Amino acid sequence: NPHSEEVCSKSVINSCSDCIKSGPYCVWCQQLNFTKPGEQEAVRCDTQAKLLERGCKAEEILSPPNSDTVTKNDRLSSTFDQQEPVQLAPQEIRLELRPGLPTTFPIHFKRVQGYPVDLYYLMDLSNSMKDDLQNVKGLGKDLFAALKKITQHAQIGFGAFVDKTVLPYTNTNKDKLQRPCDAADKQCQAAFGYRHVLSMTPREEEFKTKVTEQFISGNLDSPEGSLDAMMQASVCGDKIGWRNSSTRLLVLTTDAGFHMAGDGKLAGILEPNDEHCHMENNLYVKSSEMDYPSVGQLASQLDKNNIQPIFAVTKNVVNVYRQLSQMIPKSEVGELSSDSRNVVRLIEDAYNKLSSKVTVTHDNLPENVRVVYTPRCEHAGPPGENRGVCDQVRVGQKVSTISFDVTVTADTCMKTTSFTISPLGIKDTLTVTLSTNCECQCMDPQVANHTHCKGKGRVHCGICSCSQGFVGQFCECSIGDKDEGTLREACKDENGVECGGRGDCVCGRCECHTTESGNYYHGAFCQCDDEQCEKFQNKLCGGKGKCNCGTCECNTGYEGSACQCTVSQEACRTINNTVCYGRGNCKCNRCECDEGYQPPRCQKCLGCQNPCLTKLNCIECLGFDQGPFKKNCTEACSKSVFHQMVDQFTLSSKQCEQKDSEGCWVKFKLDQLVGKDNYWAEILKSRGMVEIILTYIYIRPVAVHTCSVRYTAVPKWHSMLRKLKKERKTSFDAELEIRASSTWTY
Repeated sequence: NPHSEEVCSKSVINSCSDCIKSGPYCVWCQQLNFTKPGEQEAVRCDTQAKLLERGCKAEEILSPPNSDTVTKNDRLSSTFDQQEPVQLAPQEIRLELRPGLPTTFPIHFKRVQGYPVDLYYLMDLSNSMKDDLQNVKGLGKDLFAALKKITQHAQIGFGAFVDKTVLPYTNTNKDKLQRPCDAADKQCQAAFGYRHVLSMTPREEEFKTKVTEQFISGNLDSPEGSLDAMMQASVCGDKIGWRNSSTRLLVLTTDAGFHMAGDGKLAGILEPNDEHCHMENNLYVKSSEMDYPSVGQLASQLDKNNIQPIFAVTKNVVNVYRQLSQMIPKSEVGELSSDSRNVVRLIEDAYNKLSSKVTVTHDNLPENVRVVYTPRCEHAGPPGENRGVCDQVRVGQKVSTISFDVTVTADTCMKTTSFTISPLGIKDTLTVTLSTNCECQCMDPQVANHTHCKGKGRVHCGICSCSQGFVGQFCECSIGDKDEGTLREACKDENGVECGGRGDCVCGRCECHTTESGNYYHGAFCQCDDEQCEKFQNKLCGGKGKCNCGTCECNTGYEGSACQCTVSQEACRTINNTVCYGRGNCKCNRCECDEGYQPPRCQKCLGCQNPCLTKLNCIECLGFDQGPFKKNCTEACSKSVFHQMVDQFTLSSKQCEQKDSEGCWVKFKLDQLVGKDNYWAEILKSRGMVEIILTYIYIRPVAVHTCSVRYTAVPKWHSMLRKLKKERKTSFDAELEIRASSTWTY
């Protein structure tokens, strides 16, 4: 069932067009009242099966289909009759596709019987090919005879190559350039790179005459300039004489390897090959100025000009040219005998191999377009994204057996574009014009103020398009004297994002979207998501609670941030049966202590203030009815300090020794009870005495007199000191300074 695999992965959907662009199986329900009040219009977008399940009528579902229209489909030719034959059908097709939704159409190929053949014989004329040249001079008769078995419309051309006429490839001595052969060779032509000898001709005698005029030349190194020669033979079509309607064969015969791009640096030649024709007087004139072509450049031009190379090479370099052939589509390699006697048979075999293999591919495929070829023939290759192959095809085989299914997919919306499909080595092409269908053709009612929109808007694809001054799902909200911007401001969260990006602002309030699982976001700004809580054992809230706005609300008997713990206080209990000494919370059977208090049970506080200082005022008022808290001692201290006056301490805690508000030393001990500000205090009844020495100095105009009086006083000495000071000041006319010092006595 194909629908079982259909999925609609929605993102932000505000219209039918958004829906169609979301995926190949997303369809839109334009049925009125399909959505509930407050429900997002995005629910109209889903797979067809789900919309039908939700109650959308089949006739109300919009799903723009793919379409293909063949605009040119001339009949395939059976034989060649001097007119332009047709070997590929159709010739033109127009596709309109939904993004992501593939469409498939068939193409058919039939090789025409007697289709013309142009064969260009490109020969290595370096000194090592001397015996081969003698045999090639008598080759014309056999070569034409072989071609006439294939077609009555055969032509042959001839070209020769050696290498660039610069060091280190060729001896540049003036005499050696004119005569690069061995001294024993009577006939020798000057060094050259590539020479075109004979344009395509159907006349056997002309071929024989021109080839007979050729002589051996020579060079220094073993690799030859064969790629230079092949490039010029490919791009100089008017000089070679390639016909528009013909099978083009380029036969390269050599016993050596080849130079390629980059090798020109050895001669200081840095200019890259430009893939253009540079032939003057049948000679390649840029041979010494331009680098050799790369294999990629050569393969591109051979393909562009529908030329199929046949490498007829000697045994010593067969493997080299087989590797080269793998990089050049529609090429063959044959082993040439040492004297080229078997070259005709080799060409016949190579041609049959090339002709029996039909490879269909494309050029300049637009971005975001995919093509897959599925061969439909007896000896079909596997489906492929770059090409389709039918092998062992007989000439004249019926059209129905040589066909390919072409599947085209456009991944995104795009403007009208095109690309071509063709069999390798064949001129015939299929032009594919491609456009995408990303808009909905909705059957909207022609009513300006539709009742569905409260008479304040039109219906478009099932949803309301409101008139100016009205907003809302059904245009129910009149914005009055407010502008829409003011209403939208009320929907913005603290980060300035409208409804947190999870909802729509309607009449100044957020209407939240649904989550991927079908639940709703909630909260004033749609900030709450009940699917993003902490997980335990890969379950939301450990499967033991409910997620509410990002926080787990645990079931009875469970606790923890992910409800991962059973409720227990066993490890939090203290020796006096309290929980964490009242200075923390027991969660997941562990104390989470208040600030400063230390685990495991929050007994000690390392960072807290010293209670000997903080509780001194309470000790003074509770124990001796004096100090800053004297007037409100009960209110300030009775709830935090429970005390007992003692003659001798019984507590084992640290002793506090502090000076009170009257300067007496008070001794007490504190024991912290359950909770943070809760103490038991033992206060020593007796306080320390003060010995006061008063020194007063009175100064007269003539002499300074110092007097000291010793008092032993109880801690009310401050008032006595003030009184004495007052008396002395009234007894003397001079300025009086009274200094007081004290020492403890017990």
